[in-house]
Amino acid sequence: MNSHTSPSIRVQADAQDKTAWVRILWRFLTQKVADKTPTQALPVQRPDLSGTEDLVIRFSHSTVLLRLDEQYLLLDPVFSERASPLSFAGPKRFHQLPMQISDLPEISAVLISHDHYDHLDKESVQQLDAKTRTFVVPKGVDQHLIRFGIAAEKIRVLDWWQQTRLGSLTLHATPAQHFSGRGLWDKNQTSWASFVIESSQQRVFFSGDSGYFKGFSEIGRRFGPIDLALIETGAYDEMWPDVHMQPEQSLRAHLDLQARYLMPVHNSSFDLAMHAWYEPLERLALAAEAYQVSLVTPVFGAAVKLASLQSSAATEYWWRELMPASDTLALEPLFIPA
Repeated sequence: MNSHTSPSIRVQADAQDKTAWVRILWRFLTQKVADKTPTQALPVQRPDLSGTEDLVIRFSHSTVLLRLDEQYLLLDPVFSERASPLSFAGPKRFHQLPMQISDLPEISAVLISHDHYDHLDKESVQQLDAKTRTFVVPKGVDQHLIRFGIAAEKIRVLDWWQQTRLGSLTLHATPAQHFSGRGLWDKNQTSWASFVIESSQQRVFFSGDSGYFKGFSEIGRRFGPIDLALIETGAYDEMWPDVHMQPEQSLRAHLDLQARYLMPVHNSSFDLAMHAWYEPLERLALAAEAYQVSLVTPVFGAAVKLASLQSSAATEYWWRELMPASDTLALEPLFIPA
């Protein structure tokens, strides 16, 4: 909320937010949705980290390991079983993790897009501290990390359009349209961001969480063409259209970014919305086919070489074998802004 907004408008907005949350909670408690969670084990591979080639590996939800110029970057690491402030309640992971933190190589930087529990996990951050040189976060998220025990000198804080260097890598914080908060009383007290990561050979975009907005076009103008765009596609709903994208909007964002390949993240790990677990991937696949967009959809843990994104291992429609045979999803019109 803008600090210059009048008190009466702030009170009205807060009341609207509370009403919306009550309606959302009621839907979660009462509405039945088929296939919200898988009935079979999802395929998972242990990643092969041999060699020195640039790699992308999706671990879970929005947790992605990148190897660029022989440096490892870890995005939004959540290794706990639940995306929740509680270890015994809240959204539980559908699948096994490809690798535990103890098995990870040394990490040049952990990038955190915002402070929601499915992106910032206290236990994971604390375990990663010993093998991570640098944490890169939006404004305000550094205070969470410091409370978790991370030394302030290991944290680099970026506002939108700021950058930092890690050897041959340049990390740019770019805009997103979302919100923040880890409790009832801290909404939007910290910032959120997407990131553009430039290496000697690649340019990778990571959306974090975002609704569709004109900022994708601006990022594309400044940094396009993007080689690989990691874009959130999941946990969407008509009740919160401004903070998460429908799959067709994720594809529109990919086009705005002038990206070559699209890897959908933020899906198939936790039950966070009122749609089938496979729906984000299937709807995006249908839209990508219609608009001739190249998807990167490997199984969790598969190490995909960025120089070989056209391979069959990079685009594997693994979820289709686990979908009900009777289910068909309609393609929504691609959202094209004015």
